[in-house]
Amino acid sequence: MQKRLLTKYENNPVMCPAMMPETVLYTFNPGAIIHNGETILVMDVTTLDDIHRLWIARSKDGIHFVSDATPAPWPAPDPTHPETCTYDPRITKIGDEYYLLYASDLSQNNVRIGIVKTKDFNFFERVCTASELGNRNGCLFPEKFDGLYCRFDRPFGNELEPCSMWVSFSPDLVFWGKSRPVMYKGKPWMDGFKMGAGAVPIRTEKGWLEIYHTVSQTCNGFIYRLKACLLSLDDPGEVIGYTKDFILWPEHEYEMKGRVTNVVFTCNALPQPDGTVRIYYGAADTNIGLATGRIDELVAACLQD
Repeated sequence: MQKRLLTKYENNPVMCPAMMPETVLYTFNPGAIIHNGETILVMDVTTLDDIHRLWIARSKDGIHFVSDATPAPWPAPDPTHPETCTYDPRITKIGDEYYLLYASDLSQNNVRIGIVKTKDFNFFERVCTASELGNRNGCLFPEKFDGLYCRFDRPFGNELEPCSMWVSFSPDLVFWGKSRPVMYKGKPWMDGFKMGAGAVPIRTEKGWLEIYHTVSQTCNGFIYRLKACLLSLDDPGEVIGYTKDFILWPEHEYEMKGRVTNVVFTCNALPQPDGTVRIYYGAADTNIGLATGRIDELVAACLQD
């Protein structure tokens, strides 16, 4: 039997609705970062009015989390795009600031990429609304390329139709362009019925390691699973290789039963000093699980024929 590249924490989930300070419907798809020795989760939390709000949980050991008493103090909406739901944040540290790219939603297909920043996860400042309608899964690289910021995104017309990962570039995080599909062997890359960026990419000696989600279509709905790819250090839109097998998939009740069945989904992958990575993943759009693996093994799997 082939070795699993990611091992799930035996006491998953590490966060669920019952652990929140008030009654909520779901906790899922967190962005994650380590700040001042704490692991910070910025979670999607669906409150009883059926609105997704971003809510912070904190942990000293990366396993046992305590949520804040109230949702994150989010800045006022962009008046040209008065968001009603906020979800799926990816957190990138650049200098002494943390940038959060998230889904800024008016309705299912009226979603845009929002950007806010913080230094302490107590106060947040809006940067901009950074895309046209029909774009999400924004994920900012921690380094510039030829003086430009770079992000993954996923433009789409209807989310029930195929869509894939793109890269876009910006001089200032406000004006974005030079957008193009991520390429593999000279062609736009597609892996699954649809796919999108997951974690903030991790720099390795052999390329940028990206954990992404891929979606399979069945006769009774979608299944969300995770894979990994390696991208050129010089060209973030060029795939060197990717895992042909899934590295994480729904198999336990907390991943298969909930708001959206049969889903594992990540917005993060946190490198650890010992060469491992921790992934805090959404499970069935209801719970949050933890999975760990070795970065070198994930890179090697991307480069296998």
